[in-house]
Amino acid sequence: MTDVKTNHLAGETSPYLLQHADNPVDWHPWGEEALALARNQDKPILLSIGYSACHWCHVMAHESFEDPGVAQVMNELFVNIKVDREERPDLDKIYQVAHSLLTQRNGGWPLTMFLTPEECIPFFGGTYFPKQPRFGLPGFTELLQRVADFYRERKDAIATQNQDLMRAMQAIAAPQRVESAELSLLPLDVARRQLEEQYDAARGGFGQAPKFPHPGSLERLLRHWDRSRRQGNPDTRALEMLTHTLERMALGGINDQIGGGFCRYSTDDDWMIPHFEKMLYDNGPLLALYSQLHAATGEPLFARTAHSTAAWVMREMQSPEGGYYSSLDADSEGEEGRFYVWTPDEAQAALSAEEYAAFAPRYGLERAANFEGRWYPHVFARIDTIAADLNIDTAEVERRLDSARDKLFTLREQRVRPGRDDKILTAWNALMIRGMAIAARQLQRPDYADSAEQALEFIRNTLWQDGRLLATCKDGRAHLNAYLDDHVYLIDAILELLQVRWNSADMQFALELTEVVLRHFQADDGGFYFTADDHEALIQRPKPVHDDSQPAGNGVAAHVLVRLGHLLAEPRYLDAAEATLRALWLPMEQNAFACTRLIDALEEFLDPGEAVILRGETEAVQDWQMDCAAACAPRRLCLAIPNDAADLPDALAEKIPREGTIAYICTGTRCSPPISRREELREALA
Repeated sequence: MTDVKTNHLAGETSPYLLQHADNPVDWHPWGEEALALARNQDKPILLSIGYSACHWCHVMAHESFEDPGVAQVMNELFVNIKVDREERPDLDKIYQVAHSLLTQRNGGWPLTMFLTPEECIPFFGGTYFPKQPRFGLPGFTELLQRVADFYRERKDAIATQNQDLMRAMQAIAAPQRVESAELSLLPLDVARRQLEEQYDAARGGFGQAPKFPHPGSLERLLRHWDRSRRQGNPDTRALEMLTHTLERMALGGINDQIGGGFCRYSTDDDWMIPHFEKMLYDNGPLLALYSQLHAATGEPLFARTAHSTAAWVMREMQSPEGGYYSSLDADSEGEEGRFYVWTPDEAQAALSAEEYAAFAPRYGLERAANFEGRWYPHVFARIDTIAADLNIDTAEVERRLDSARDKLFTLREQRVRPGRDDKILTAWNALMIRGMAIAARQLQRPDYADSAEQALEFIRNTLWQDGRLLATCKDGRAHLNAYLDDHVYLIDAILELLQVRWNSADMQFALELTEVVLRHFQADDGGFYFTADDHEALIQRPKPVHDDSQPAGNGVAAHVLVRLGHLLAEPRYLDAAEATLRALWLPMEQNAFACTRLIDALEEFLDPGEAVILRGETEAVQDWQMDCAAACAPRRLCLAIPNDAADLPDALAEKIPREGTIAYICTGTRCSPPISRREELREALA
C-alpha cells in the first residue's frame, strides 16, 4: 500500500479542510506560518473559502485541486490557503464584502480571492472558476498565470486599488452614526411594507428563484401580526403572507417529505427542487417558526412539520455527546440529490397497492419526472381530492400516506448516505437550542427540551474554557476564538430554554456570556464588532448589521440586552442596547427589511413586552407555565422559578414566593400586583 501524501491541512479539525488534505495543491490553513511564507517569497496568496456541504466547492475541487497539472501551477505561483467559512466566518465576511466591491457582483462559495502577501488585501477574485474555459469564464490555469503576471507587473496599480478598496471597506464596516437620531417605531411599518413588496403572492416567499426561507423576515411578519392583534387591529395580511409561505415550504421539496428537515434553498419558484444540502442554521429558526405558527393558528400541518424537523435533528444531527452537527452534503455517490430521489417502480415495489394509490398522486409519481429523469417527492394533490378519487375517507388516506412514508424511509436508509459535516459550531448549536426550546414549549414536548439541554451542556463543558467561549469542536478538540454571533445567539437560546425549565446555572451562564460581550466586543461609539478585542488583527473589523442566512449579531445582541435589562432591572444592559440602536439607526431607516433582528430589539426597547415570573412548588409552577406557553406570544418572557431555586439574580430573588403559586407580570420597569389565582393569570395573559 502506498502512503497518501498530505499537505498542511492534515492536522485540522474541519471536515472540509480534511477533504483537501491529500490534494496535490500545497494547501495551508490560514495562519501566521502561511502568511509569513507569502511575505518571505513575495508570492500572492490564493485564498479559497468553502464548506463541506457546498456542491460547487466539490466541483472545483474535482476539476482543479485534484489535478496534478493545475496544482503544479498553483504551487509555483501562489501560497495557497484553504478556509472553512463555517469555522472562520470572520474571514469569510471580510472577503465576501471585498469580492462584491471588486466585482460588483454577489459572492458565494467557493470564494476564490487573490491577496497581496504584505497586507492580505485582495486585488482580484471570483467564485467558481472552471478548469476549461466555459460559462464566459477563462480556464483556471490560464487565469492563474494572468493573475500572477498582473501581480508582478502592476504593483503600483494594485497599491492604488488597495487604498480605494480599504476606504470602501472601512465605510461599510462602521455605518455612519446619526447623532441626532430619535428612535421611533417607524421602521416596523417600513419593514412590513417592504416585505410585502418583495412577497410572491402566488407561491409564497420573497423574490424569485433561487428562493431561500428567510426565517428572520417571516418572524418579523409574525411579530408584526402579534403586535397589531394586541392593539385590537390584527394585520391579517401579514399573517396570510406568513402562513402561505410556511405552508408552501412545508408541502414543497425544500422540506424532505420522507425524512424531515429543510434543505438550503429552492432552485425554482415553486419550492419544488431544492439544493439538497441541509444546514443546521436553517432548521433551528424554521423549527421555532413552525411551532409558533401552530400555536397561533392551530393548523396541524405546522405542528407535523415542526415534529418531523425536530425528529430529523435528534436522529441524524445530534452527537452522542449532545452537541449538534453542522450539515449534510447535497451529494452522495458523486451525484447531487441521489439519496432523495425515486422511480415509480422503486416506490411501487416497496408499497402495497393501496399505499401506492394514495402516495403516487400525492407526491407526483404519476407526473413527469421532475429531477434529472427521476422523481423527487413534492406535494401535488390534496388529501380530500385523493380521498374522493379513491372513494375512501381522508383519515384512511392519511393512514396510507404515513405507512408509505415509513416504508420508503426505511428503504432509503439502506442507501449510501450524503456526507455529514460533524464539527460542532457554537453559533449554529445556539440557533438549534433556541428552536428546540420554543418547540418544546409551544408543542408540549419535553424530549425536545432534553435535546436542547444536552447541547447546551456540551457547549458549557467543552467550548467554555477559562471564562471564554470557543467557536468550534470536532472529536473533542475545541478551538478558535468565538465570535459575536456565538455569544449572543447562545444568550438568546438560554433565555428560551429557561422558559421551559428553570435552571439557575443556565441564567448565570447567560450573564457571564453577556459580560464577555460587553467587555470584549462593544464599540466605543455603540454597537458590537464581530470579533473580540483580542482577536487576530484582520484587514477589517466589521459590525454586522444586516441579516443574511443568519440573524445579524448586533440585532440579536441588542435584543437580548433589552430583554435581560428589563427582566433584571440592569441599566447597563439597556444603555448598551440603546447605544447599539442609535449607532445603527441609519441602516434601519434605509433597509428596514434587511435588519429584522435589530427591529425586534427596537420594538421591545421602545414598547417592552411582558415578563411573567412564576413562583411556587415545582409541579404547580410548571402547570401555571403551560398557560403562558399555550398562545403564540413572541414578545412574552415567562419564567417558572421553583421556591427552592438558589442563586437567583437580585431582581428575580425579589419576586419572593408566597403561600401557593404566585405570578408577577412586569412590563419594562413596571410590575403588576402579585396574582395568586390561576384563572386571574389566564385573564391577564389574554
